[in-house]
Amino acid sequence: MIITLNNIRSYAYHGVLPQENKVGDWYITNLRLVVSDERAIDSDCLDDTVNYAEAYAIVCEEMDKPSQLIEHVCGRIARRLLKEFAPKVTSVYISVTKQNPPIPGADCDGCGVELELHQ
Repeated sequence: MIITLNNIRSYAYHGVLPQENKVGDWYITNLRLVVSDERAIDSDCLDDTVNYAEAYAIVCEEMDKPSQLIEHVCGRIARRLLKEFAPKVTSVYISVTKQNPPIPGADCDGCGVELELHQ
């Protein structure tokens, strides 16, 4: 079973340039959590699955911690999700996209990182 959280919007202060740490930018995070236990499809019980409100809160907490690289942010989020939801979550697929990267003359919808981690 895969649980998804799509297009989580966060305003955060990640970046190598001093201006990025001062001004901040919008980020979009997408998650796919692979859950090994499928009891919830029969039990209808939250204890048998991953509480996506808790997963959302983890993303928000980690996005609030400034980093130079979004690679680092991705890694922190993925590792924490694996730790907090072990053994239910066996894999995390995450993408974090900076909406307005400081690239002179760039015309794009953002720059990002995708990461896949497994237990």
